[in-house]
Amino acid sequence: MCWLLSGCGTMRADGGATSTREPSTAESPISWTLAAPMAVNGVSVAADDRTLQLDVQVPAGTNCTRGLKAAVDTVENGVIYVKVIFESSSMDRRSGCTHDERALTSVRLPVSVVGHRVMVNSSDVFTLSGATRPALRKCGKLGCDPAPTGCTSASYQQAMLTADTPQHTYWDDLGCDGHWLVLELSTRMGPACGDVSSGCTESALTTRWSFRAAPDGWHALGTSDAAGCAGVLRMSPAFPEALCRHLPALKR
Repeated sequence: MCWLLSGCGTMRADGGATSTREPSTAESPISWTLAAPMAVNGVSVAADDRTLQLDVQVPAGTNCTRGLKAAVDTVENGVIYVKVIFESSSMDRRSGCTHDERALTSVRLPVSVVGHRVMVNSSDVFTLSGATRPALRKCGKLGCDPAPTGCTSASYQQAMLTADTPQHTYWDDLGCDGHWLVLELSTRMGPACGDVSSGCTESALTTRWSFRAAPDGWHALGTSDAAGCAGVLRMSPAFPEALCRHLPALKR
């Protein structure tokens, strides 16, 4: 009788035993997969305006990364699309590639970078405009040339991004003095109605947001449904009452 799996075997007539363990097979080789950098640290341009050097993060260690290269996908509408790829063994736990490091790769452009933006792996965007050579300037989530913070439609669009609102959200300006802002942001809910005569009723979820201007754009203070200034003054006592004292309570 076998009491432990490791002790199992087949008894012979002479009282001996033979093992039933399967012969071990050789361990499969570590696999390599196509990958993209975890981050793009920066892009710089050579004096010819046609050669870019890209500083990226890749898996670190012996036999963790190979074949790092950059290539131009296409040039469209003033944007140079660059793809950076490499092969890595880091997806295989046996590789031991648990850290990352900086690496450099270069690409020759078919056109001058002057007057173009560079998008790397359909994510990070860089521009020479307003940059200090040789480095290109990395654009933010508001674009490469965001509108100045103020009481304008373009600036309100930036405030909506700061509030992380869903797509198809629309705004109503309740008060703005260039330094402080109150917006009601409404997101359509329920069915998408075409012809109102069909009996379909549209609805929207409305939230009242307050913002403070900063050098990099509007900063969201928070939300409040209360009438007047009580809610916003709890978030920022410096908020001007002239922009909030007239506000009614937000109906739900």
